[in-house]
Amino acid sequence: MSADAGRAAGEAADGVAGGAAVGPAGGLAVGDVVAERTVHLTREDLVRYAGASGDFNPIHYRDDVAASVGLPGVLAHGMLTMGVAVQPVVDWAGGPGRILDYGVRFTRPVVVDAHAGVDLVVTARVGALDDAVARVDLTVTAGGESVLGRAQVRVSLA
Repeated sequence: MSADAGRAAGEAADGVAGGAAVGPAGGLAVGDVVAERTVHLTREDLVRYAGASGDFNPIHYRDDVAASVGLPGVLAHGMLTMGVAVQPVVDWAGGPGRILDYGVRFTRPVVVDAHAGVDLVVTARVGALDDAVARVDLTVTAGGESVLGRAQVRVSLA
C-alpha cells in the first residue's frame, strides 16, 4: 500500500475504529457502524503484494495480459482485497485473536488504474449480536460499486 494507505490501515477513521469498546457492555447494538476506512491501492501495491504472496499472475500487473483474457484491466488480488476489507474490524476488535470466522463472495473485480489507482471504501456495521459474538457485515466498494458480497466477520466479544 502507498504510505498514505499504510497509515490509513493502522489508524482509526473518524474515531470509530481502534479504541472502541467491544461487546454489549460497550453499548454495541445491531446497526452500529464500528469502523470505516478508505484505502488507496496502486499498481505498486499490487507488485509488492505479489512478492509477499508469491502470486505473480500477470493479470495483477500487466494490462496486455489482463485484456487478452477479457478482463477490464489489471486486477487487485482477491486475498489483498479481503485483507484490506477485514483490517478495520481487526483493529476495532483489538486484534486478530478475536476474529472467529470471515467469509466473502467476490462480486466484482477491483480494477487498479495505472495512474489513478483505486480507493477501496470499507464500512463495518453490526449485523447481529448473539451471546458473546457479533456478526459484523462489511460493505466494500471500489469506484462506487460493491466488490464483495456477503462479507461477514464473526467477532468474539468475550
